[in-house]
Formats: sequence, structure tokens, C-alpha cells
Amino acid sequence: MSIISFKQVHYTYPGDELESLCGADLEIEEGEFVAVLGHNGSGKSTLAKHMNAILIPDEGKVVVDGIDSSEEDKAFEIRRRVGMVFQNPDNQIVANVVEDDVAFAPENLGVPSEEIRARVDAALQQVGMYEYRTHAPHLLSGGQKQRVAIAGVIAMQPKIIVLDEPTAMLDPQGREEVLSTVTKLCREKGMTVVFITHHMDECIGADKLVIMSNGYIKAVGTPADIFSDVEMMAREGLAVPETTKLIYELNSVGFSLPLGELDEESCAAVIAAAMKK
Repeated sequence: MSIISFKQVHYTYPGDELESLCGADLEIEEGEFVAVLGHNGSGKSTLAKHMNAILIPDEGKVVVDGIDSSEEDKAFEIRRRVGMVFQNPDNQIVANVVEDDVAFAPENLGVPSEEIRARVDAALQQVGMYEYRTHAPHLLSGGQKQRVAIAGVIAMQPKIIVLDEPTAMLDPQGREEVLSTVTKLCREKGMTVVFITHHMDECIGADKLVIMSNGYIKAVGTPADIFSDVEMMAREGLAVPETTKLIYELNSVGFSLPLGELDEESCAAVIAAAMKK
């Protein structure tokens, strides 16, 4: 059963002429890691904001863990179940000490003090930031700040975490820290993760990949299946992994190799096997 369901969702921002979502249909299963890929302006962030009722469809329906997002009195309940992490961690950090910042959301939810302490420690341990619990957030690196922001969401104990381009402002090391952290949350803790990005390489390990362009969902499938459609990706102005590009070019000169080998070892293995023949 889907934990997030979009049914023919249309949305236009006030004052805009063009729709930002054009009949979006999407099913996200519990425990999935879903990557959403597209250029700026493709509708990725608009899709994300419908997942915790920041935005409500003009037409169509969004159902989150059995709750219709159009029910205004249920918005708070949806937001307890869906935690959001945005591009700039500085905009989400509200305290002068890391552990106080992580405690902020559960305090506002009325969680008892003893349980808050346990949640904060557990959340910081899950993102690998426990040793920094007494540090000042403004002294941390970008990747560390974003991991603290993620810990603040985890401390709310949501079932779903939606990350809207959380690595856009980070260097390669920070990007790797954040991607590794949320992948671990999904694989080891069973949390449903929706990861919005314009970095193709951040999608390779996802269960499901969603391609967006100009408000439309253009394709949904496994990364291997989506990246194998090199022509579609090119039409959308999106890159494919270097491994897929290499195999595609070899196939264009007479080879017949599977395009779905995304990691370097698998790619090398299929090329080596073909060369032996």
C-alpha cells in the first residue's frame, strides 16, 4: 500500500499563468528510497511541498499515510508524519547549541523532557553528530549543519522524510555525508525517504527514480531502467551515469551490452565478458 499517493494533481502558484504541477500521478511505497530528478523549475519542489500539506492541490488529490491533504484540520497530523529538510540548513537551525536545536521540534510537539533527551541523543547518533552535541551550529561545516537539520527532523519521529535539494549548497564531501546519512535511515531504520535533487549521481542507489520536466512527471522506474533510456534523458537535457554513457556508445558501434549496469565494477565486468567473446 502506498504511503504517499498523488492522483492527477494540478497546482498553479498565485499570479502564475503556467501550472507548476500538470496532472501528477505518483505512488510511493512505505520504506522506499525515492529520488526525484529534474532541472530547476521542473516542479520538484512543488511536488515535495504537497507531501506535507505546505501546498494543497488546485485539482486532484494527495493522500499521505491515509490522510487526504485537503482536510485542513489534518495538516498538523500530516506534518508530524512527514519531516521536511530544505536546501539551506542555516534556515532550519534555531538554537545556539546543537542538542538544543535538535530538541526544538519535539519540545513544540509537547514531548516529555525525559523522552526528548532520549530522542535527541538517538537522532544525533543516527546522523553521526553525537560528538558535536554541545557545539555551536554556526561553527560546523555545511554537511554537518545539514545532518543536524536531519537529526532535528528525526527527533520528531516521522514516518517519512522529504529532502528538497538538501545538497545544493554543499561541497562534494558534504553531499556524500548527507546522502550516506539518509540512505542509512532508509535501509537500516525503514524510513520512507524522498530525495529531491538535480544531481544525477545522487539517484543511482534509489529504489525508484522520478524524472520531472516543466511540471510533468516524465518517467518513473528503477534508476537502471530510467537511465537506460538515454534518448529520453537527452530530450530532457539530463545526463546519465558515465557507465551508461560508455555502454551506450559501445552499443552504437556494434556491441550489445545491457545499459542498466550503473556502478563501475558491473560496467567493467560486462565489457570484459563481451571482449572475451
